[in-house]
Amino acid sequence: MDIHKIGQIGVPVKDIDRATLFYKKTLELSHLFSSGSMAFFECGNSRILLSVPENEEYEYASSVIYFQVKDIHQSYESLKEKHVYMLDKPHLVTKIGDTETWMVFFKDSEGNTLALMSECQVPIHS
Repeated sequence: MDIHKIGQIGVPVKDIDRATLFYKKTLELSHLFSSGSMAFFECGNSRILLSVPENEEYEYASSVIYFQVKDIHQSYESLKEKHVYMLDKPHLVTKIGDTETWMVFFKDSEGNTLALMSECQVPIHS
């Protein structure tokens, strides 16, 4: 087996039009195309597929997508201005060496949990 990258991340949605608008306008991701009950977005080298589940088995399945941003505080404020439901405030998750990892969690238009993450270098005090 030779897995070397993620080709696509699937996100279940209830209303494809509402979800497409959220990912396009609110998150400002590049909309590649839509087909029936599916919409495809580009995020860096990854593709996000929004789709209405074909059966109940996949209706509530979801993964948390962590969107990497440069400035988590500015991005947090931008989402708040767009009336996105924020689950918390930006907070430090870990510090390894001189790298701090910050996160903040929020909900998309369909109730899926998403996150912003930021990794930044900080000076090490001796």
